[in-house]
Amino acid sequence: MSIQRKAAEAGIFDASELALLGRVFDNLKLGNPSPDEREFIASRIIANYMAGVVDEAELVLLSKQPLGR
Repeated sequence: MSIQRKAAEAGIFDASELALLGRVFDNLKLGNPSPDEREFIASRIIANYMAGVVDEAELVLLSKQPLGR
């Protein structure tokens, strides 16, 4: 699943937001993750972004960590 599709499911994002989410996703999907792993990565990125993390470096750092629920 692409980050764009996951972002579309989460809500409406403009082109600059999608570009940011895409860069973070590309940074985090090292190797050849499975489709489930890619979806999990995308979900973490979007959850952190929607929680207010808008700095790219911080978004990468926090999205490497599991969601704290």
